[in-house]
Amino acid sequence: MHREPLSLPPRRRYSSQADSKFREIVGAIARLHEPTQTQLDNLERSYGSTGEYLMECPELREHITLVHGQGSRMIGTLIRPSRLRAEGYDVDGVVRLREGAFSIYSGDAGPGRLIEDVYQPLLRYARMHGLDIDRWERCVTLTYTDGMKVDITPIIAEPMVSIPFGETHARVPDRDLRRFAVTNPMGLVNSFNEAAKVRAILGNQIALDSLKEASARGELEQLPDAAEVQNRLLSRLVQLIKVHRNASFPASSSDEPDFAPKSVFVTTLAAAAYAMRAPVPHDSELDLLLDVVQHMPTYVQREPLPGGAEHWVLANPSAPGNNLAGDMNTPAHQSAFVQWHARLVGHLEQILDCIEERQGLDRLLPVLEDAFGSNAAGAVRELEQPQAIAGGTARSILLGTATAATVSLPVRAHNFYGKK
Repeated sequence: MHREPLSLPPRRRYSSQADSKFREIVGAIARLHEPTQTQLDNLERSYGSTGEYLMECPELREHITLVHGQGSRMIGTLIRPSRLRAEGYDVDGVVRLREGAFSIYSGDAGPGRLIEDVYQPLLRYARMHGLDIDRWERCVTLTYTDGMKVDITPIIAEPMVSIPFGETHARVPDRDLRRFAVTNPMGLVNSFNEAAKVRAILGNQIALDSLKEASARGELEQLPDAAEVQNRLLSRLVQLIKVHRNASFPASSSDEPDFAPKSVFVTTLAAAAYAMRAPVPHDSELDLLLDVVQHMPTYVQREPLPGGAEHWVLANPSAPGNNLAGDMNTPAHQSAFVQWHARLVGHLEQILDCIEERQGLDRLLPVLEDAFGSNAAGAVRELEQPQAIAGGTARSILLGTATAATVSLPVRAHNFYGKK
């Protein structure tokens, strides 16, 4: 196994003004795509209610040691779904069973029995509350009337003291394969949080994104404060990347393949790149962001296969044998990722060039729309409106006066189907 050397071009150096204006734009896009406080409250309430119900159900109450969250809500990278992709507005819950539960769910039929023991109480819960319910290979999904989803995944504890965050290592049912696969959802959360706390050296100052230590865990672990985890630099970066991913890969119909890289894949790549690049001196947060995005592909291990193909590996450090790039191992998926990453870097550079050269909103907005969707462009346009109205002028507050002639930026055609 080896890491494919990638040649990274030198980054352009941008002014402090460009850094400031770009952060305004990122903030506007993030606010547009973050769940509202009402949605967050609903998520919290549904997570708590579902967890408490499961802890008291006769099928599992003797075996449950902890119910906790996992995924984007836990690390502050949650985004609302859009008309482009429905992914985003949900909370992922984990039902952790004591290690001794392996004796009950042993044999080929064990994984299926465990899913059934989670499904049956949740089916009762769904009927009581008028919810839709779906049973999958590894989890059960409850869908609420507003489209919010609560995914519940059962795992059985299997501590491994020799690996990072090994105390939360576990096994998850894989019913189709009639076995238990390795997993460590809390290990991934803790790994991301450790990366987010890495000291970023920006100019002459050191920025530290900290997160308060979690309080002592009870049987039902509370979700972290949303604002606290969302406002970290790494979390904001991942939100921006996911919004761009969603705009670049509109939802396909159920009978068409989906080549969008999974959130856990891009999130882990961004966290790995941030942990390594943040300690390197950078001019600004903007300079660090570009560096992290450029380096993301270098953290995928590539093993050459006969005929020029590649096998990709993104190892989960807290669950040996869990390849987070497993879904990427087709030529079409790999080609789509390479094209999308180039598109992401190109869009960021176009946006920054517009800001740095004070080209005006008439040039910036088409790029923002192509990169992040029409709503993002509208949100940035609104940043200047109150000031423009108060001043009685059509001057571009963000970027200076636009040139008289409108330049039509070429729309980057993209083909994410692996064709070369």
